[in-house]
Amino acid sequence: MVQDPRPDRRRRGIFFENEMDLWWLVYPLLGVVVGFLAGLLGIGGGAVMVPVLTTLYAWQGFPTEKVVHLALGTSMAAIVVTAVASARAHAAQGSVRWSLVWPLALGVGVGSALAARIAALLPGFWLALFFSFFLVYVAWSLLRARPLRARRILPSPAGLVAVGIGIGAISTWVAIGGGSLTVPFLSWCNVPLPQAIGTSAALGVPIAVVGSLGYAWIGWGDPSLPPWTTGFIYWPAVLGIGATSVWTAPVGARWAHRLPVTTLRRIFAGVLLVLAAKMWWSLLR
Repeated sequence: MVQDPRPDRRRRGIFFENEMDLWWLVYPLLGVVVGFLAGLLGIGGGAVMVPVLTTLYAWQGFPTEKVVHLALGTSMAAIVVTAVASARAHAAQGSVRWSLVWPLALGVGVGSALAARIAALLPGFWLALFFSFFLVYVAWSLLRARPLRARRILPSPAGLVAVGIGIGAISTWVAIGGGSLTVPFLSWCNVPLPQAIGTSAALGVPIAVVGSLGYAWIGWGDPSLPPWTTGFIYWPAVLGIGATSVWTAPVGARWAHRLPVTTLRRIFAGVLLVLAAKMWWSLLR
């Protein structure tokens, strides 16, 4: 249920002076960047959206203790559109290994549902801190990537389900499509990087669907949330980001098949480090 946008506008921040706000125009611009990076790196876009949305929501005067939860929930919902566009583009390139997607997706559904409930119990500060350190760890892992070893093989279907539970849980806590975990894991198991990115993009769809439903549920009925929300999902941002990311994700996917593997790793790691620094800056202000 979308909450009534009319009551108590004056005490909830500058955004509520007008129901249609100029801030809404920023979200389509964010969607351009999110979609391209989702297609290029298979990351779903949440790693970009969460730090940016946290800052935008704070500037808009949203409740301070809820901005991180809102950023996480909104990102998960926006990732649904971005992930579908990215997955379709990679599937058209023949880089999605569906035999890996299905068992991973089963685990992801379980992990995402449990993690969304746990996230509701954590203060926004600790969610943001976990998110930023997670980004640094993934960037470091990519930059120090060692040559693949022939003995590294994919686990059994049951093992993939277990891996999916972990990916789904962490992805929901930090509102990513799972690429920051899935891509390094599949690469470590000797899956070629373009296939790892394509498979990760497809796996981002169930992560985003289950995660967004979870954030909608745990924030349902909270009277302190701004208008145009369903739980912790803020719809102007979801629609604005989705409207443009659906067009730029296929562009990024095409570039993923043209750039060298080393370049992809460096781009991926660089983006994550910049976003982690932005998150720390916001926490320490």
